[in-house]
Amino acid sequence: MREATLRERTKGLLTASGRSDVPPFMVMDVMAAAARIEAAGGHVIHMEVGQPAAPAPKTAIFAARDALQEARIDYTSALGIPSLRQRISRHYHDAYGVAVDADRIVVTTGSSGAFILGFLAMFEPGDRVAVTVPGYPPYRHILTALGCEPVLIETSDETRHALTGEALLAAHRKTPLKGVLVGSPANPTGTMMSREALTDLISAAESAGIRFVSDEIYHGLDYAFPAVTAAELSPNALIINSFSKYFCMTGWRVGWMVAPETMVRPIERLQQNLAISVPTLSQIAAQAAFEGRAEMEAVKRGYIENRRILVDGLPRAGLAKFLPVDGAFYLYADVSDFTSDSLKFAGEMLEKAGVAATPGVDFDPIGGHRFIRFSYARSADEMREAVRRITQWLVSRI
Repeated sequence: MREATLRERTKGLLTASGRSDVPPFMVMDVMAAAARIEAAGGHVIHMEVGQPAAPAPKTAIFAARDALQEARIDYTSALGIPSLRQRISRHYHDAYGVAVDADRIVVTTGSSGAFILGFLAMFEPGDRVAVTVPGYPPYRHILTALGCEPVLIETSDETRHALTGEALLAAHRKTPLKGVLVGSPANPTGTMMSREALTDLISAAESAGIRFVSDEIYHGLDYAFPAVTAAELSPNALIINSFSKYFCMTGWRVGWMVAPETMVRPIERLQQNLAISVPTLSQIAAQAAFEGRAEMEAVKRGYIENRRILVDGLPRAGLAKFLPVDGAFYLYADVSDFTSDSLKFAGEMLEKAGVAATPGVDFDPIGGHRFIRFSYARSADEMREAVRRITQWLVSRI
């Protein structure tokens, strides 16, 4: 009897916390399913994950190699290696013509680490933070795990799927918001906000006392028009960026924030306690990556060709409706002519056509059942083969 009681008490010790009860990031589940097919000898074209097929620039790889041979890999300052912070500051001058003091820059463990630090520094448990749908799922999931409430605001064709100041203030009037987060170029849509749209949104947010967070990790991958940084428009915005996308350094896990001056010390204290510092080798490589732009621009030209292949080819497969393909390396396609269940559609496309893509419900629990996200970060040959396979599969379903 005593042993049975002890077992029951032990079960309680192994129960996960309520805050850990967040939905899975579905793209990772698609990757796992694709890996099982490949393990069984199948050939899958990977369009599910937002990961460049190209490696990090040679300048980054060589800098990391040299550091391993010549230097101790010690802790760094919690805010990051000073020379890297200075180089990021220079990047804002070179790329946007805007002065950003290096003292406002915090190096982070990818953009994911930046979101955690930024949310912890800016919001209290219970705070309501607006995010757009469709949108990157971990925005919602991280906020939820930290005890905040993500407030979903739908976007539409009328605004090119950009959040407007009017829509933000309408949501704020219903129940007050503490923050708002937007990305441009956006994941999963690839749409971008114009200078006018971003200016309007930041102005509306600040007029209502709503803190503004700008996800700029796809900057550099802009095709329709140049991306605008929120750092140019407000000193109060929290800007998050990463070396993962443009610089092809996903696994190095290094990103950065431009923080409002009053937030730098709180973020530093959090970083000291949560991570001590970002991996030193990754920081060394990241600083050198800025000198590999010629290599990265060649990769970008490949994305532009892949974009053309999909924009021209998918309509011939019957997928003629998709959101503006402005930037990043995503095409968000409307599949409602074929299904009302994007999760099932993605599963069948993987199984029957050998093309892995991510169902829209991962990004939008409201209307995502009608959409599929295709990532075109791989080779042009793979994009052509994907179009061929999708066309053949969809024709066979008719």
